[in-house]
Amino acid sequence: MNVNLDLIPGFLATHARLLDRRRYAPLMGGGGEAGVLAALEAYRNPDGGYGWGLEPDLRSPESQPGAALHAFEVFEEVAPRTSPAAVALCDYLGSVTLPDGGLPFALPLTVADGTAPWWAGADPAVSALQTTAVTAAAAHRVAAHDPAVAAHPWLLRATRYCLDAIQALEERPHAYVLSFAVGFLDAVHDTEPRAADLLKRLAGHVPADGRVPVEGGTADEALRPLDFAPFPGRPARELFAPEVIAADLVRLAEGQQDDGGWTVDYARISPAGFLEWRGAATVRAVRILRANGLL
Repeated sequence: MNVNLDLIPGFLATHARLLDRRRYAPLMGGGGEAGVLAALEAYRNPDGGYGWGLEPDLRSPESQPGAALHAFEVFEEVAPRTSPAAVALCDYLGSVTLPDGGLPFALPLTVADGTAPWWAGADPAVSALQTTAVTAAAAHRVAAHDPAVAAHPWLLRATRYCLDAIQALEERPHAYVLSFAVGFLDAVHDTEPRAADLLKRLAGHVPADGRVPVEGGTADEALRPLDFAPFPGRPARELFAPEVIAADLVRLAEGQQDDGGWTVDYARISPAGFLEWRGAATVRAVRILRANGLL
């Protein structure tokens, strides 16, 4: 696989936000976890949540459930180091959790400019499996090395909500809901007795080639096998034949652009957001390729 690692630092310096430049260094074995956490702190609000465009298509400054995923990704990446900000984030999420245990897709915006319509038009009084599942899955991956997150009551409530909501699914959900539900069940597979059977049920909604078009997305937008099962040795990998994963790893590696970075196939909402997605996508691509032994 012809990934040119020499081009990536220059791409990140030219196009990416500081957070993703900082994330890249420890990913490549260069250390700097303290710098990663310091860069993340710029997006943090006094309530313990995150805003300010940490979710690149949600530019508003106030804390939003949709930004929590990206913060938990950072807390996972700095392991075994822990941060009290991870527990504070759980506290914040507990404060905005709805009575059924789910998180709303988004809360009211104070600044709507540069933000995708699906965020701006969300109902804050309705729980969203999409947001709750992806956030809880990321929190469970942090909980593997952070006992304070593992024991937090918000995570227990969110986990129960997700298990019940997934069990109630009768038809194939939206592509992202399906992907995030699979990721959640993968994350709790070893700790939740219902997870294995529910994952088998969802497997029936995932085609053999792993390509799931995104309803309402761009013409080319689709989720791929590595969106469902990015890392080896995990239960979600059993949804795909080895040759399907191998082919998707080739696709991912070949997605490096001439400038050294990767790109995304979803809608461009704002100039800043698109550049920030490219930086995040580049870090993600390198992380997956390294985890699969290809870099």
